[in-house]
Amino acid sequence: MYVKFDLNALCKKVLEEKLKEQGLKYRLLNFGEVEFYESFTQEQHKIFKKNLEEYGIEIIESQKVALVQKIKDTIVGLVFSKEAVTVKASIYISEKLNHSYGYLSNLFSEVTHTSIENFIIIQKIERSKDLIIRNKQSLTEIAHKLNYSSVAHLSTQFKNTTGITPSQFQKIMLKKRKFQSMINNINVA
Repeated sequence: MYVKFDLNALCKKVLEEKLKEQGLKYRLLNFGEVEFYESFTQEQHKIFKKNLEEYGIEIIESQKVALVQKIKDTIVGLVFSKEAVTVKASIYISEKLNHSYGYLSNLFSEVTHTSIENFIIIQKIERSKDLIIRNKQSLTEIAHKLNYSSVAHLSTQFKNTTGITPSQFQKIMLKKRKFQSMINNINVA
């Protein structure tokens, strides 16, 4: 069984539930920002932080780390967008976050020890794997959707990242589906 879920929606729901549990007055802003209408004690902060950590959600204390998280969220939003985005990622990110791309790129590298470009490639490969698993689009359509210049370009990055080509990944997923179907048929009989 494959399950699709929206991480942003899931995190937002958990965050809202935990904020309500503590009776805090707040407003959710973009990119996981919370604006509080009243201050709360160190003890409330500690409890809230611990409650979020159970779900793998952490409170970001540093402005730099917060901006890097916004960069990551923007990239994930761009790559996992339902429509093909044809604008260059550098322009999209800098316009969305209202900072120069050079500044954002340097900050990202300083905090994560990798480049924005590498993070984008990793996200694109994850998205392409997701699209291949769903088996609804050809590699040409996937390459176009993810703003690759060609299927060959997608294939090269896919292989450099995963060690196999998208075609090999497709075959593995097909065999896995057939095997799962056989198992399900045996269990039904």
